[in-house]
Amino acid sequence: MSAAPGRPKQARTVAREGEGTPVSAAPATAGKTPQSLAGRLRQQHNLLVGALLTLLLIGAACLSLVWTPWSAFEIDMAAKLQGPTRQHWLGTDPFGRDVASLLLMGARNSILVGVIAVSIGLLLGTAAGLLAAARRGWVEELVMRLADFTFAFPAILSAIMLTAVFGAGIVNAIIAIGIFNIPTFARISRASARQIWAREYVLAARACGKGPWRITLDHVLPNIASVLIVQATIQFALAILAEAALSYLGLGTQPPQPSWGRMLAEAQTLLYQAPLLAVFPGVAIAMAVLGLNLLGDGLRDLLDPKLTRKR
Repeated sequence: MSAAPGRPKQARTVAREGEGTPVSAAPATAGKTPQSLAGRLRQQHNLLVGALLTLLLIGAACLSLVWTPWSAFEIDMAAKLQGPTRQHWLGTDPFGRDVASLLLMGARNSILVGVIAVSIGLLLGTAAGLLAAARRGWVEELVMRLADFTFAFPAILSAIMLTAVFGAGIVNAIIAIGIFNIPTFARISRASARQIWAREYVLAARACGKGPWRITLDHVLPNIASVLIVQATIQFALAILAEAALSYLGLGTQPPQPSWGRMLAEAQTLLYQAPLLAVFPGVAIAMAVLGLNLLGDGLRDLLDPKLTRKR
């Protein structure tokens, strides 16, 4: 019985001793303040390098709209297979065309294919994924099985089938790559949307009488936008790589339009005579894909709140 009155006194003593050390008495997480956006950007080296490489790609494509060192369609057989000179900075190809001009024009075609193909997959795939997450049941099962069926036909195989029916061309390559992107976005949007549908604020919105489509537009889509942006960046890189592969096989961009993939195909028989003809388009493809992949990884680290809290 005598020990009980002593406990409050001991507690008060500890409290008075703790008054002089407010920093140690505070929780360990109280001193942590969320980093600003500029501070997080400085830590994202992948994002900065990827953004720089992507800007170079976009800058080359924009530059080709207004200026190229030479016309990409001008043939000069007297100047064929020349090395880098003052007139032709990166040399000439077997038809005497300027390689630097071909690379600039090829960047424009690669971006064109990537933008349209990724937009097809993003719009149709996201719509299908949101529909599956909102309706559930047989609708969700049907959408997912269609996505699995589409995955059975890669972009190159789809392009071969379209070429056999409609002929080779950049339009068929865009359609093939776009169709291949649809199930990717459908699966990602459906999985992300299902997590949002389980949140408390969505349940509260349903209790207030909001319909599934209103909830999808007001709550689900804005909260999965960052995931879709990151995936679109990665699919953009894959679209550029797929376009180069299709053009290499003769199924993509057709002459006389320049293409990095077809430049590689034309250079494969001249590796001993003019090895730089294969180096320049190969480096261009590698840098474009690397830049977009690094940009996607950096955006994921920047926009993912879980990764931000871990830091």
